[in-house]
Amino acid sequence: MPHGAAGMQPELQHQKGMLRWIETVGNKLPHPFMLFVYLCLIMMVISAILAGLDVSVTHPGKGETVPVKSLLSVEGIHWILTSMLKNFTDFPALGLVLTMALGIGLAEKVGLLTSVLRKLMTRVPKTIVSFTVVFVGVLGNLASDAAMVIIPPLGGLVFLAMGRHPIAGIAAGMAGVSSGFTANLFIAGTDALLSGISTEVARTIDPHAHVSPLDNWFFMSASVFLLSFIGAWITDKVIEPRLGEYQGEQQVRFEELSDRENKALRAAGIAALVFAAVTALLVVPEGALLRDPQTGGFLTSPFLKGIIPVILLFFVTVSAVYGKKMGLITSTRDIPRYMTEAVKDMSGFIVMAFTAAQFIAFFNWSNIGILLAVSGADFLKSIGMTGLPVVLGFTLFTAFASLFITSGSALWAMLAPVFMPMLMLLDYHPAFIQVAYRVADSATNTISPVNPYLPLILAYYQAYKKDAGMGTIFATMMPYALSFLLIWMVQMVVWFVLDLPVGPGVYPR
Repeated sequence: MPHGAAGMQPELQHQKGMLRWIETVGNKLPHPFMLFVYLCLIMMVISAILAGLDVSVTHPGKGETVPVKSLLSVEGIHWILTSMLKNFTDFPALGLVLTMALGIGLAEKVGLLTSVLRKLMTRVPKTIVSFTVVFVGVLGNLASDAAMVIIPPLGGLVFLAMGRHPIAGIAAGMAGVSSGFTANLFIAGTDALLSGISTEVARTIDPHAHVSPLDNWFFMSASVFLLSFIGAWITDKVIEPRLGEYQGEQQVRFEELSDRENKALRAAGIAALVFAAVTALLVVPEGALLRDPQTGGFLTSPFLKGIIPVILLFFVTVSAVYGKKMGLITSTRDIPRYMTEAVKDMSGFIVMAFTAAQFIAFFNWSNIGILLAVSGADFLKSIGMTGLPVVLGFTLFTAFASLFITSGSALWAMLAPVFMPMLMLLDYHPAFIQVAYRVADSATNTISPVNPYLPLILAYYQAYKKDAGMGTIFATMMPYALSFLLIWMVQMVVWFVLDLPVGPGVYPR
């Protein structure tokens, strides 16, 4: 064995031992439904204590004093009772997951997904499967949060079909979709949303400052390939070896498609092309129906804002055509019947989502999340770091803050007024400061305790491992989150030292 490999072995063993400990301890926690109940109770007590001490912070973006509000006050108890149903129905993941379950569930029940995977498995080399799943996951953020519903379970199916552990496939897909959320080869809605906030704040220092949606493109495009390689390596060398051989009951064997399946798949493909062509006509031409009626732009268009219904219609269209050709859909009654079966499979997620929604709402209403973000930012500013270390310190702090505030735009609206002026006065370009924020906000998504998709992630895991719990999720996703954050910080240092452009004509300083 080479000397370097021998040196790495104890380190890998130590990592596996640490992950095993995280999983063991995490899985000793109560059922997620009850866990969120207990967290709600703890949040109520903490909010009452902090409110009793008159703890407050000044919101850096609005300049307003934001006090911690007690959930045990008269106002708090009234709010809990009157908002409980709204908290549940407004839970970000609920509507999206159930809507996507209708379309993807129909595709699964009629066998379309299996046929597509069987076709793909004969074309994708086994050596690059992990890379492909992570890569597709990273690019999947073009479909916004819908990618979380689509890509991880498909990654699990692909791995299962290849005789590999399906949870490793789910983890690879999640790593790309969630921890790699901000990277892409294309300009996405995130670029437009964050650059607007950045421009507004940067102009408090430089009235002519402007951050465009293109200003992080070079950096983020390079990140796609870097994260895909790192994610694939972690999947193959860390995650799958510690999961061991899959011993579950579910098995998928991808045999050659029959003539009827090939014809049905071809018909579904034609339907997909027709759907794409019609959609393009509604989006691409200037002044098209689904363009932004105010600006005529694409990034703020009804098409992108309504991407979930568009994806639902796509799946319903191609699935109906496939099911019709296969003889599985003989009347319109068959479509809602298959959809009903698909939604039944999501019942466990719905139950967990109820208490998860309350906890996240409690956290936000009490203003404890804002308190953590602003207090930490003030501390980092007060210690007076300068140069590149302050940028890296800002990145690490953002990674911590994003564990508790999952809305990337909301967190940036809080942190930008504090850090943007400070770092601009140190001669950093606002677009580079935005990069430092984006990579940190993205990397820790998969290990955030207030991630609204946590119940869904657990449902994916439990499909293949009945006793999976929160500890299983955090132990599996921790290597991705920490590695993505570390490799992104190294990339930032390289970009800074070599003075490489983060976007067209935009440099770190």
